[in-house]
Amino acid sequence: MILQAHEGTVNSVRFSADGRKIVSASDDNTIRIWAVASGKQLQTFRGHVDRVFAARFSPNENTVVSCSGDGTIRLWDVNTGTEIMKFKKDFNNICDVNFSPDGKYIVSGLQDNTIRLWDVHSGIEIKQLLGHSKAVLSTKYSSDGKMIVSSSNDKTISLWDVESGAALKQFKGHFGRVTCAKFSPDGTFI
Repeated sequence: MILQAHEGTVNSVRFSADGRKIVSASDDNTIRIWAVASGKQLQTFRGHVDRVFAARFSPNENTVVSCSGDGTIRLWDVNTGTEIMKFKKDFNNICDVNFSPDGKYIVSGLQDNTIRLWDVHSGIEIKQLLGHSKAVLSTKYSSDGKMIVSSSNDKTISLWDVESGAALKQFKGHFGRVTCAKFSPDGTFI
């Protein structure tokens, strides 16, 4: 099955937790929701004014979070296709976003070398994690929500404690940028 509708490069594709839907993000500034069984497009989210780097379902699958080159993070209602909230500061590119396992927080990786944590309900930035020397390309929570793993253009992977914001470990050895890092399902490996 080929899902066609985007008019630009597709930057991100993710399944919903139940495996019934797919969310895609594109250089055409849109996010789209698809039904896996039929391949039918269910929703198109429009609002970003630059390419969309990533889009992810919330744990309850009712919302999608997206990030864009327009410097915004946005929350979308999956059922209605409407924008719920826009998180805006003076950012350049926001490279990645992900929900915490409980859906209460969002972690984002930015072009300015920072990782930022956000409260989903208020839209307020609650913490910055500092330590990368170049753009942060991926950010993921551990399954228990206590740690974050990040990867960067600085050729490293970092492990962070969510509560304290402290860097726990930095993994070096790559000869180029590290585009993605995530935890194994049991959280024992990266």
